[in-house]
Amino acid sequence: MIRVLLADDQHLVRAGFRALLDAQPDIEVVAEAADGEEALRAVRELRPGVVLMDIRMPALDGLAATRRITGDAALAETKVIMLTTFELDEYVFEAIRGGASGFLVKDTEPDELLRAVRAVVAGDALLSPGVTRRLIAEFAARSKEPAAAGALTSLTEREREVMALVGIGLSNEEIARRLVVSPLTAKTHVSRTMVKLGARDRAQLVVLAYESGLVRPGWLG
Repeated sequence: MIRVLLADDQHLVRAGFRALLDAQPDIEVVAEAADGEEALRAVRELRPGVVLMDIRMPALDGLAATRRITGDAALAETKVIMLTTFELDEYVFEAIRGGASGFLVKDTEPDELLRAVRAVVAGDALLSPGVTRRLIAEFAARSKEPAAAGALTSLTEREREVMALVGIGLSNEEIARRLVVSPLTAKTHVSRTMVKLGARDRAQLVVLAYESGLVRPGWLG
């Protein structure tokens, strides 16, 4: 059972999401929160698998609440999906860097919301190739001089190759086709790379690919 916490200051938004999620046999909404502080308390108490977190909330905004969640080792199993009105909201970029596993616009299709919740629990992130590539383009436009790539010395050549492909927005299936391996093999390489680098999920792997210089702006062809 996937346990979900809803954090949004709009009651109607929470009610709509709850009705959809609670109707699924494998998903249960365990709590709601109307501001970031309330969300943080509920996460610490209930340890949900997924938090649907609005960016703009009173008391403590969703971005700050997300950083506190992802920065707490005791909450490592909790994944955060940011909710936003605009797909390229300027705060989404910082949310991914802060540890969020992905983001959704509030008027997303019901099937996409359900797929997103299940995907982040499975360890995937960024939710769709289109959104992934837009986020990467935004990251590339803002990226500074890359840090030293010393952290990547623990990776094999194949793992570095796989990480670079993740960094340009390819899914496991696309990586498998590119490298002529099975999707399971591609997923295994991605998982091992995440473990070696201490990445919470695929979203952080993308961030690390840019910050290490493994992938550079302009490599989005």
